Amino acid sequence: MIIHIQETDNIRDCLALRMTVFVEEQKVPQDEELDDLDDVSTHFIATTQDGVPVGTARIYQIGDVGKIGRVCVLSSHRGTGLGAQLVKTCIAALREKDGIKTAKLGAQNHAIPFYERLGFTVKGGEYMDGGIPHHDMVLSL
Repeated sequence: MIIHIQETDNIRDCLALRMTVFVEEQKVPQDEELDDLDDVSTHFIATTQDGVPVGTARIYQIGDVGKIGRVCVLSSHRGTGLGAQLVKTCIAALREKDGIKTAKLGAQNHAIPFYERLGFTVKGGEYMDGGIPHHDMVLSL
C-alpha cells in the first residue's frame, strides 16, 4: 500500500476525516472538535495512491513550541504505520521552522505508548479533552 503525505490547503478533507474519527467514532462533541486554530495551522493529509484521504494532522507554533494536533487515521488504515508517518512528518516540518525547540501534543491516554515509541515523554497530569482522558507529551527538537 502506497500512501502519500503532503501539506494541504484543502482543510475540508482534513475536517471530514476528523469528523469521522473524532466525532462519529470517538463521540467528541462537534463544537469541541472545531476551533479557530485551523486557520493558523499547517495541515497535512495522507492519501492513497488513488487520492483517497485516509489520515490527517496539523501543526502550529506558540512561541518556541510547535504543537502537533488532530492526528487521525481512518480505521481501515490503522496498524499500518501511517499514524507514525504522519507524526514524523509533523516533527520534520516543525524542525524546519525557526525558533521551535520543543514539539508538544495532547495524547489520548491509550495512545501514550505510541507517542513514547516516537520519542515523546509525558509532561504533567491527566486532563479531559472532548470527554477523553489525555496527557500532554513533549519532544525536544
